[in-house]
Amino acid sequence: MQNAGSNAQVQRETPRPAAATDIQRISQHMTRLGIAGLPRNYELFHDAIIGQNAALAQEIAALGPTPRQPALDELGLKYRLVSHCGLVNEASQAEMGKMLREAAERLSESLRQKQSFLRAAETVLHSIAGSPTQSLSALMGEMEFLSTALNNVLAGEANLEAKLRGDIDRLEALERGVAAAQSASSTDKLTGLPNRIALSQTVLDLYERDEGAAGNALIMVDIDDFKVLNGRYGTQSGTRLLKKLADLFRKSIKKNDFVARTDGDEFTFVFANVGMQEAMAIAERLRRSVEEHIIFAATETVPATRMTVSLGIALSGDAATASQLQANARIALHAAQTNRHQPVQAFGR
Repeated sequence: MQNAGSNAQVQRETPRPAAATDIQRISQHMTRLGIAGLPRNYELFHDAIIGQNAALAQEIAALGPTPRQPALDELGLKYRLVSHCGLVNEASQAEMGKMLREAAERLSESLRQKQSFLRAAETVLHSIAGSPTQSLSALMGEMEFLSTALNNVLAGEANLEAKLRGDIDRLEALERGVAAAQSASSTDKLTGLPNRIALSQTVLDLYERDEGAAGNALIMVDIDDFKVLNGRYGTQSGTRLLKKLADLFRKSIKKNDFVARTDGDEFTFVFANVGMQEAMAIAERLRRSVEEHIIFAATETVPATRMTVSLGIALSGDAATASQLQANARIALHAAQTNRHQPVQAFGR
């Protein structure tokens, strides 16, 4: 088997002209509309144009020839794009800060009402104590004044309670929104699998454990010639097969394992408590499962094509950091991609 580690110095990821062309198309379109070159705007238009999100594209067009940034951000939040999720946190924090200030003001007003009532009560008591022979009508007048002051306090307390309950409901809604944004930021929209952000956190967590990261395997899987297949059968067919592949991979893992879609045609697994021999066997099973179950449907003019994949394996015990583990797996993956006769490669083996 080819030694993936020995090729670390010479193997680099090949450039993807199609991706560069996509970026140019998006950039040119944004320039025509006078839209700022913010990363979140690039993602918005990538999803609409390259991702063929017709509904999003229509809503962007409805904003007119010079869409404003707040309106674009609203669309990004509506469609839960990853780069817009930070806006949810910012907006939620601002809203929470405003609510806390308003609650503090209401509590201060309630305290002032109570202090006013206490002063009124003290005045009445001093009046009664200082005039023990005052008439019954005068005493009743004092009691009526005190009762009115008490009713005002009680009404203020009821109003305060109602507003605080409303604040609690709003806070809970904000928390749900933040949780949904966090989930969206770590979830691949197309397949529902975790995404690259979730993978990075999962691998990082391995190295932050007290017992260390040893005993885990990271396997990267890349679809061979996916752009060619997309061009031959169409992007819709490719999208359907990515979803089918995600379902297949989802069923291939156990409770303590992990799988994510980390690129357009790339998936990454983290398997717990496995060594190299078992990791190689798992990777081979994944490869065979894909080739046996995933087929680009034939058309009247194009015959059916079975999907093949390349896989790169790296062990956590061979990497000192989370980033090094992922780099090792990618080196192994590149070795597999350049040697189709050995589509499963392991770093350093």
